[in-house]
Amino acid sequence: MAKTSRSIMIAKGLQRVLNVGLLLLAAILAVFLVKETLHLAKVLFINNEESSSYLLIEGIVIYFLYFEFIALIVKYFESGYHFPLRYFIYIGITAIIRLIIVDHKNPIDTLIYAAAILVLVVTLYLANTDRLKRE
Repeated sequence: MAKTSRSIMIAKGLQRVLNVGLLLLAAILAVFLVKETLHLAKVLFINNEESSSYLLIEGIVIYFLYFEFIALIVKYFESGYHFPLRYFIYIGITAIIRLIIVDHKNPIDTLIYAAAILVLVVTLYLANTDRLKRE
């Protein structure tokens, strides 16, 4: 009996540590989101170079990555302290798209990245089926 209550106490303590850590991470990500917004405004309105379109697209994808991580943390608290798998898949797809935008010199690498996106989309489809869906 005492072991069970001790285990529950330890689990609750670790859950609090995790929650505080995630709140700190969300605050840091929010700061980076604001910095990325300022960077996007600078690239959009100040830089008139030809390479600024690549910087703008890359910045937008990075912006979505920050946004998705913050949404993942929000969903963690809303869904009873668990991370939904599909949010990780969204983040993976966005990260690979960013990689394709930044590093698209080698066609074989781009094809491999596209295949990885296809695998993630199929995984997302499977994760959203009624049999595997939790929410």
